[in-house]
Amino acid sequence: MKGFESEMIQRLRTSDGWKFFGVLPQANRGLAVTWWVLLLLRGILPALFAIVIGRLVGAVQRGQDVVGPLALVGAVYLPLQILAPLHRAIGANLGSQTAAWLYDRLVLACVRPPGMGHLENPKLTNDLTMARDFDLGISGPPMSISMDFIASGLVEMIVGLASAAILVGYAWWAPLLLAGGWLATHWLLRESAVWRDRNTEEVRDAQRHADYAYRLAVEPFAAKELRLFGLADWTVDRFRSMRSRLVELRFQATKLRERPVLWSLLIVLIANIVVLGSMASAAADGSLALDRLVTYASAAVTTGMIAFGGLSWALDCSAAPVAAVLRLKEAMEPAGALVLGRQPADGLPAREIRFRNLTFTYPGTDQPVLEGFDLTIPAGTSLAIVGQNGAGKTTLAKLLCRLYDPQSGGIEIDGVDLRTIDLDAWRSRVTAVFQDFIRFELPLRDNVAPGGAPDDFIQSALADAGAAGLADLDTVLARGYEGGTDLSGGQWQRVALARALCAVRLGAGLVLLDEPTAQLDVRGEAEIFERILAATRQTTTILISHRFSTVRHADRICVLEAGRVVELGTHDALMAAGGRYHTMFVLQASRFGTEDTEEEGVNYDVLT
Repeated sequence: MKGFESEMIQRLRTSDGWKFFGVLPQANRGLAVTWWVLLLLRGILPALFAIVIGRLVGAVQRGQDVVGPLALVGAVYLPLQILAPLHRAIGANLGSQTAAWLYDRLVLACVRPPGMGHLENPKLTNDLTMARDFDLGISGPPMSISMDFIASGLVEMIVGLASAAILVGYAWWAPLLLAGGWLATHWLLRESAVWRDRNTEEVRDAQRHADYAYRLAVEPFAAKELRLFGLADWTVDRFRSMRSRLVELRFQATKLRERPVLWSLLIVLIANIVVLGSMASAAADGSLALDRLVTYASAAVTTGMIAFGGLSWALDCSAAPVAAVLRLKEAMEPAGALVLGRQPADGLPAREIRFRNLTFTYPGTDQPVLEGFDLTIPAGTSLAIVGQNGAGKTTLAKLLCRLYDPQSGGIEIDGVDLRTIDLDAWRSRVTAVFQDFIRFELPLRDNVAPGGAPDDFIQSALADAGAAGLADLDTVLARGYEGGTDLSGGQWQRVALARALCAVRLGAGLVLLDEPTAQLDVRGEAEIFERILAATRQTTTILISHRFSTVRHADRICVLEAGRVVELGTHDALMAAGGRYHTMFVLQASRFGTEDTEEEGVNYDVLT
């Protein structure tokens, strides 16, 4: 028996509902305590009202002074009317603060881990989606609104239980019979045992697909392709089918499947007939006075609130994202954890960067991206990395930034394992431009130097990136702000390059460029890359690109294939060798049908 009770307590403590109520005082203890106090008062006052009404009726019947009983009726009735709107306002405030508290925890869970494995782990995708959008009214009402629904259900349950307690004064069996009947109905109608089915992996997956289909239809990022390729009907059909699937799953999770409604009606009907019939008989033979009859009959009627109160769908909608945020907080820190070294990074790299027998696999997959990878990059030189999509080029950049650590092997900086170097110190020595570089809705100054830098550094970096005169440093780069402006894709790319070049002026010794000029025309790309090489002459520069007209200017070129180095050398040496690099270069050039494309800087961005 003790083992069973312990198991029940453990299940209760690990339930989503328990976790939800547990975060309320963490969001705001004062509001949470007030909310619970008002909840209990709202549940108890209706039962007290039945008692004071009975006393008033008794006073009238016996010809006694009714001032006292009337005062008691007023003392109970007024709070009964006032507490509901007050409780609603406090609940809305508490719900808003709880949502804000959860968003704070989610942001910390996402941003604080030094790595980024937690953000690309497919096992966390559904929880991330739910936690990110939970208060937007997509999967349920915002928490500020849900609090009122939750409170209403709990108030009704307390009213029913308090009323059942009053019936003990009439007969010990009356509350057991009535409360038992209504509780059975509550179980049958509300199916508390299957509420959890609304929060299964299947339901959450359907929610994610339905939300994605909705975003395809209403957000700008997909608008061009949807219209160009005639996908409007396809999008609508997909949205309807995904949303219908979600509705069907939720219906299956909450429909009446344990017992037919007829059983509920029969149970309640029989219980009420027995109790109310007994009261009528007692009143008829004079053993139950009128005042007591009024009190007990009112209590018998309000006991029915048990069936319609309690934990409702609103708690399910609010508790699921709370549990998701708490699970993410526990899962993300180890998933994004990295070994934190202590060695200084001053002046690194001064001699070389070496990948030694490195193997790396992304979380959630079993196929290594890099396996037994070896490569040495002399400090102060430029290296271009080319290869087919999926060869591991961007992965190398992520590893150098220590966004991930390899499963085996390692990266050595001047003979020192990168994992033993202080993480923040190393990252201060690294700057990068990734394909999906960030675009801050902030002034140009903050886009180039988010951490701050002298204006002459910023202006010089913009000039080197070919972005001089793009906008005033105080101009916000977004049209939604007063005086703001937007930029073309190529202009944004120049700003991202200026950010990297500004970091070089602030002390970065390693520059990583992952398709840094993909949105520039070919002549602009050639011009920019020459400027980059000039500005980073004293630093180690690694360029990842598909455009051979750019990579040919690097000191050395590395060809990756299936996570391994298959060729390494200068452009001229690799062309003379007639190997993989030569084949890819000729393939790109031949598509333009001219012999001078190499010199003219034609766009060779056709490698797959």
